[in-house]
Amino acid sequence: MTENGNRKRVLIIGAGFAGLHCAQQLASEAAVDVTLLDKNNYQQFQPLLYQVATGALSPDNAAFNLRDVFRPHPHVTVRMEEVSTVDLNTRSAVTKQGATYSGDTLVLAAGAQANFFGIPGADTMSFPMYSLQDAERLRSRLLELLEGAAGSDKKAEAGLNIVVVGGGATGVETAGALIDILQRATAHLYPNLDMGKATVTLVDRGQHLLEPFTERSQAYAAEILQQRGVLLRMESSVSGITDSGVSLADGTFLPASLVIWAGGLMAAGLSAKTGIATGHGRRIDVQPDLTVPGYPQVYALGDFANVLDAAGKPLPQLASVAQQAGVHCAKNILAHLRGQERSPFVYHDKGIMAMVGRNAAVAEVGSKHHALTGAIAFAAWLGVHAILLTTARAKLGTFFEWAWEYFGGVNVSPILDRPSWSWAPEKSDPA
Repeated sequence: MTENGNRKRVLIIGAGFAGLHCAQQLASEAAVDVTLLDKNNYQQFQPLLYQVATGALSPDNAAFNLRDVFRPHPHVTVRMEEVSTVDLNTRSAVTKQGATYSGDTLVLAAGAQANFFGIPGADTMSFPMYSLQDAERLRSRLLELLEGAAGSDKKAEAGLNIVVVGGGATGVETAGALIDILQRATAHLYPNLDMGKATVTLVDRGQHLLEPFTERSQAYAAEILQQRGVLLRMESSVSGITDSGVSLADGTFLPASLVIWAGGLMAAGLSAKTGIATGHGRRIDVQPDLTVPGYPQVYALGDFANVLDAAGKPLPQLASVAQQAGVHCAKNILAHLRGQERSPFVYHDKGIMAMVGRNAAVAEVGSKHHALTGAIAFAAWLGVHAILLTTARAKLGTFFEWAWEYFGGVNVSPILDRPSWSWAPEKSDPA
């Protein structure tokens, strides 16, 4: 595997699902040194961020210290640095801190950021849901609104109107969790607050929620949300967002004290600084073996890449796709170092899931997407996501938190730990 006794160096940019699993797969290889760069010192578990935002879980249930994860692996070096530019020819990266890193192999797995599609006000007046910071910011904003509405000694109307933009899994899960909170948790936390006029509205430009799911799952999700009080505005495009609400393309204005953006993703800003053209969603188009065309020692993975299936269709931006791609990338790196042929990536579709609310979820099992709904899907969602957590401590801690929430009632964490924030989310990299 080595040439002239030299160890091989792999540089991985990004510690999301793809980058982390690639590094873990390479960690036990004694002849390979891995350097893992990420702007944070943790890996975030994105499927649980909405539960952090709504107070069901604490931040440490959805984030795992990278140094701790790789503590048993001396050949993996973790550096908390944000990459500003990369050179695909030299397989090197320069960070905003001024450091330069390089490798015999470069893996681009820098992840994604919110795609606001150029809608006026969306990037400054709405709260995205794609990072741990986003989730903590949203949680604090929600608590600030509740505290403000409950500030009077007299019985007060909440005057709380929340709009969720986007009918995918993130939007549906967030809307379902929010309506649970407003209807059930506030009774004991804010006894003088009348939530009768509080609203949660979900807006999506499509005809159906949960577009990748079957019609049965879509219909179930819509029915449950509406039964629980979520207002659905389907086939509605957002034309602008202000500090007072959301404008729709048909001229309708939805007053809102909080707008949550779950309207889509695009590759992180680093994708525009690679020196090559990008494809759909500003992601890098890759070859079947996950390498970047023209750069056999450079790979792109996860939300940073457009990967096609056997039929030539793009694979969805799912955690399961990123995980499997990360493992496959590592195997191809090792195969190449051993002088063996690299193999094309084949995604093994085990199904998709989405939580709709307490005792309500949709789960489509296997490549044929056999649909399950209701309590059994709810239990399956909890079990699968707990298993996917990175550490044993996180698995146990998250199960405990879920049990406490389920049997003790839905509880928003009442700690308003960031009251001085401006509430305008940090702008995405425009590059």
